[in-house]
Amino acid sequence: MSLEDAIQIVLITGLSGAGKSNAINCFEDLGYFCVDNLPPALIPKFADLCLHSEGKISKVALVCDMRGGAFFDHLFEALQELEENEINHEILFLEAGDEVLLRRFKETRRRHPLSNKGKGLLEAIQAERLALSELRGKADMIIDTSSLSPRDLKEKIYKIYEPGQRERSMPIMLVSFGFKYGLPLDADLVFDVRFLPNPHYVEHLRPLTGEDPRVKDYLWRWMVTHKYIQKLQDLLEFSIPCYIREGKAQLVVALGCTGGKHRSVALAAELGRILGNRYRIQIEHRDIDKV
Repeated sequence: MSLEDAIQIVLITGLSGAGKSNAINCFEDLGYFCVDNLPPALIPKFADLCLHSEGKISKVALVCDMRGGAFFDHLFEALQELEENEINHEILFLEAGDEVLLRRFKETRRRHPLSNKGKGLLEAIQAERLALSELRGKADMIIDTSSLSPRDLKEKIYKIYEPGQRERSMPIMLVSFGFKYGLPLDADLVFDVRFLPNPHYVEHLRPLTGEDPRVKDYLWRWMVTHKYIQKLQDLLEFSIPCYIREGKAQLVVALGCTGGKHRSVALAAELGRILGNRYRIQIEHRDIDKV
């Protein structure tokens, strides 16, 4: 792979009010390095920095639009320089109908970037549409957001740019904890595993934690542990895609036992192993070191 092929740049542009802010948030969730309202003249320099980041920055999403004022006129020069340097890039152009844009500006009470030139809102929208017509003609992808909600736009961007990464876009935190120390305040789902056989009452297991294979071996001797893990897996594999479709930013699943040292730790680790191939799993053992 050449140095130029090591980076992917998506330039997000289009009409004011068409959803560029929502779009760049979607790319950020997909792991892109995102910059909003970057002056076009800086795009080639920024691309060069990314190329020499030793792989730390490989996917970039940039928003350039009429907010840049006179700087926006340099956009075609910047795109030409990217092409001459054979840097992989594409243009995503967002648009919407005049009536939709009028309603959105009135609802949010935002100023249109061209309205400060003595133009009324509709006149400013139409002037911007005309000014961007040539750039629209160069776009690799055009999305009309007139009938799209922010969630619909997110779905569309995921399907176009990261079709294999949709399920890994939402981080899932598996937290083990002890009920004696209180519930995790940020938990979305809480499961009580105190009904499972307790290694605390086995003398040689008591000083160990659920990370020790001997504790896991003890818990997995019991059929109830196997059945519970299976049912918990079934529930989460049904629920997680629903949370993803809803657009949830993060899911925190908490598993609690009495002290947060044995059972909850072992089950959180096992769930992480089971779900880790499909989802972005993070594991935290909140109370494992408490006495």
